[in-house]
Amino acid sequence: MNVLFICSRNVWRSATAETIYKNTQGHNFKSAVTEPSAKVRVSAKSILWADLIFVMEKKHKQRLMDKFPNETASKTVVVLDIEDEYQFMDEELIHMIKLSVDPYL
Repeated sequence: MNVLFICSRNVWRSATAETIYKNTQGHNFKSAVTEPSAKVRVSAKSILWADLIFVMEKKHKQRLMDKFPNETASKTVVVLDIEDEYQFMDEELIHMIKLSVDPYL
């Protein structure tokens, strides 16, 4: 299964999620962002690659659906409701991500 994590800047939340799961066998993980100034922006190609997409906030899902309506039409996009208030690999952030993501894997 190909899993994509999305946040605004790929510095803390989605980067943490990708790091947590990157060595999970049977799954491939990537992270990307919605902000145009970021290095690894989400693209139509990354959305099509993903079997499952996790976004950190509702605004990320809306941005995906607005910018890529055809690519997201048949995709499962799960909103994790994790605010942008954590540092990379913060223990509480890791706990919240695992609690929300593990049931889908």
